[in-house]
Amino acid sequence: MHKNDEQALLREADALAAHYLHSLSTRPVYPNAGEIQALSGFDEALPDAPTDAHAMLAQLDTFGSVSTSVSTGPHYLGYVIGGVLPAAAAADRLVSVWDQCASSHATSPIAAKLEAVAGRWVLDILDLPRGSAVGFGTSATACGLSCIAAARRSLLAGQGWDLDADGLVGAPEIKVVISDKAHISLFKLLRVLGFGRKRMLIAPTDEQGRIDPKRLPALDDKTILCLQAGEVNTGAFDPFTPLIAKAKAAGAWVHVDGAFGLWARATKTHHHLTEGIEGADSWTTDGHKWLNTPYDSAMAICKDAGALAQAMNSDADYARAESHAQSNLTMEFSRRARGIPVWAVLKTLGRQGVCEMVERHCGQTQKLAEGIDGKGIKVLNKVVLNQVLCTTTGAEGVADFTTRMQAGGKLWFGTTVWNGAPAFRLSVSNWRTTDADIERAIAVLTDVFTEV
Repeated sequence: MHKNDEQALLREADALAAHYLHSLSTRPVYPNAGEIQALSGFDEALPDAPTDAHAMLAQLDTFGSVSTSVSTGPHYLGYVIGGVLPAAAAADRLVSVWDQCASSHATSPIAAKLEAVAGRWVLDILDLPRGSAVGFGTSATACGLSCIAAARRSLLAGQGWDLDADGLVGAPEIKVVISDKAHISLFKLLRVLGFGRKRMLIAPTDEQGRIDPKRLPALDDKTILCLQAGEVNTGAFDPFTPLIAKAKAAGAWVHVDGAFGLWARATKTHHHLTEGIEGADSWTTDGHKWLNTPYDSAMAICKDAGALAQAMNSDADYARAESHAQSNLTMEFSRRARGIPVWAVLKTLGRQGVCEMVERHCGQTQKLAEGIDGKGIKVLNKVVLNQVLCTTTGAEGVADFTTRMQAGGKLWFGTTVWNGAPAFRLSVSNWRTTDADIERAIAVLTDVFTEV
């Protein structure tokens, strides 16, 4: 492709993207059945000859744009999904054009520098132990896998076992203690690492999904204790201070799944929920949730930087890198510079901007819960963060009510199960969400229920 054609194609893509963004406030939050059916237009045979790139882009926009879930808009309340901030999207756009292999300083000096700065800033704003390693991975699942792998390797070394040389056959057993309300991604990564579900020790929780320290299974120096900052349904936080104290006394490793809740630590109003969390050994969090970065911007944070670097080391004879290189902190060897959008958000928002955004969402969540509770809807959780867990109280059940709401296209949220009963969950984490959007959501939820 000629350089001028390349630039024209990029300008066309930018124009289509701008049109999509302009329509967010009026676009249905989820495509209708006809729009989904139209996706069959992509079911074509592999072309024998080259296809015009402009025609490809037109097809992608015509059938693709209308078939998106508009999770980047202010009316999407399903899961904890932020909408990418303009600064992060713009930085990611430039980085994509740079087309860097962000493995180490040797492959991309700019990526290595900005991801190192972003890592320091993450530790600063989250007030976690300085000097910790920060790896930017694809997801909290992948980053959690890296942290738990480092934890197991470190605990085995403490038992005199060389995991790198001898593997797991015959190794001392490493136990995992996990909440009975742990996120499925944690079960997934533990399964991938070979921790069978029947072998996990389950820690009972209270009515909000917090581990009860009095009923914590026995810990020792061959144990990984997994805690939560933000239970996925209620938003509740485990009591870190007593739990971590018990773990440290036993010599156990503590890992905290803070996919979205860890950002409460960046606030003044909700910082107390994370009290004692700095005593853990590793943490994971997502950027695409509350930091509103693009996807693939998660973080693996490990207090013992060497433990993570040794567990994830990928040095080869032809490609050796510094121990803190991202290729030695994450699962990926060849990788995109996913830490740069994190840098862009922290650069443009600063400490004050991140604090304001998270606190605003927490306030909006409280307003949402108060506005719908008792109007055919019952709020099931003590709202402490950005999650509202609900059920219906009328004749129509949760599933039918949720389906009706999704079909209306004005809001989107999904169902869940809480203590064996069906429920639905509303999450607020998008930078575009205004107080007016919350008022609109309250009206849509209560009006539709009244109609029913």
